[in-house]
Amino acid sequence: SFVRETFHRTIETVAIRINVGGFKRRLFSNTLSRFPETRLARLLRCQSKESILELCDDYDDAEKEFYFDRNPALFPYVLNFYNTGRLHVMGELCIFSFSQEIEYWGINEFFIDSCCSSTYHCRKMEPVREEWEDKSDEGSTTSSFDEILEFYSDAAKFDKQPLGSMRRKIWLMLDNPGYSIPSRIISVFSIVVVLVSIATMCMNSMSEFALLDGEGQPQEDPRFEIVEHFGIGWFTFELVARFVVAPDLLHFFEHPLNVIDLVSILPFYLTLLIDLVAESSPALANLGRVAQVLRLMRIFRILKLARHSTGLRSLGATLKNSYKEVGLLLLYLAVGVSFFSVMAYTIEKEDNDGLTTIPACWWWATVSMTTVGYGDVVPGTIAGKLTASACILAGILVVVLPITLIFNKFSLFYKRQKQLEIAMRSCDFDEGIKEVPSVNLRNYYAHKVKSLMASLSNMSRSSPSEHSLNESLQCCTMEV
Repeated sequence: SFVRETFHRTIETVAIRINVGGFKRRLFSNTLSRFPETRLARLLRCQSKESILELCDDYDDAEKEFYFDRNPALFPYVLNFYNTGRLHVMGELCIFSFSQEIEYWGINEFFIDSCCSSTYHCRKMEPVREEWEDKSDEGSTTSSFDEILEFYSDAAKFDKQPLGSMRRKIWLMLDNPGYSIPSRIISVFSIVVVLVSIATMCMNSMSEFALLDGEGQPQEDPRFEIVEHFGIGWFTFELVARFVVAPDLLHFFEHPLNVIDLVSILPFYLTLLIDLVAESSPALANLGRVAQVLRLMRIFRILKLARHSTGLRSLGATLKNSYKEVGLLLLYLAVGVSFFSVMAYTIEKEDNDGLTTIPACWWWATVSMTTVGYGDVVPGTIAGKLTASACILAGILVVVLPITLIFNKFSLFYKRQKQLEIAMRSCDFDEGIKEVPSVNLRNYYAHKVKSLMASLSNMSRSSPSEHSLNESLQCCTMEV
């Protein structure tokens, strides 16, 4: 028994020689065996040289030395782990390299001591946030570049058309509000006409400005009619001028802003047509109600401001590309409204005349969840008020979560639109188009490299091979 105990004690104190990039140390087997799942502890269980070389880069039979081609500056942290059982992260370390290093040695992150754990995980999450921002910037850069190329492609079409140079100048002046001083004057004048037109429509509905004919029927104020006719004439002139000088007439109305220009004047001409038909045929007098509805559609003229406002165009692009988030928001609201309306109906149906049906409770739940709170219907019981409080709090959470995603997209599209406007305002076509404007690809390449590094950090726990790394670098270079 004494011999057996001496033998086991000798085995436990056997030392192995480790060489990590020139950093040499002798480690005892009893120290390594405390953590059997680590790479160095698994070396103790190897029975052949082939199994040893699966865990290290080289092995010297004569010196009994294991060689690892790793960073020697980070290996002292691994040694400290074997001695103390805890990992510590210094502030000057690169978290990305440290994470890869402990992953190679088979050390789990939960061994990081509490004094360093929170800082480590916060710093490790920063590249994820930066990756998301870089992807947004990258999408902004590439999308803006595509739009700039499309803009120059449209401008190049004038070179093959009659009076191309003159038409291009007029096209830039009308479609690019900040291109020149005349274009800015036209833009300001158009904004004023839109606002005055909307103001006269609102004033026409006020009793202070109402006029009656001989039969006591309301009629249009001649002053408002003059303003309306002038506005319609200007809007029609704008649309026709843009259509005449457009580089591609067949695709003119594919642009949303041109459709808005058409919709803003269409009710006026349809109203004139309906009035002429109704006067010629008394049997069609009911068409007058259709004319009244068309007059109300003049409010769509306010959308013409989108041509002169970066924010409105960015908002339109955000809503167009955020249908999933908007659908998610509506789904959350529908679930919440359905749940709390049934709760309010069950509690208040006998004590509150305004909440006697579930459809009536839908209105109350919708107003409460959206935090509007008209106050026309309120719960009276204590249980009903508690339900209303829960409905309001749930509404705040439901609305806030998708709104954050939509706001991030709005920031992205606003940045894209500003980049496009700067490029369009700096263009010069006095001598024709000689070349496409230069684009700084350095930032674009940097985004690609950062994305590559972030993707490598999220790969499997085994270190990537040189072949896969080279393929990733080649793909990155080809994309740039």
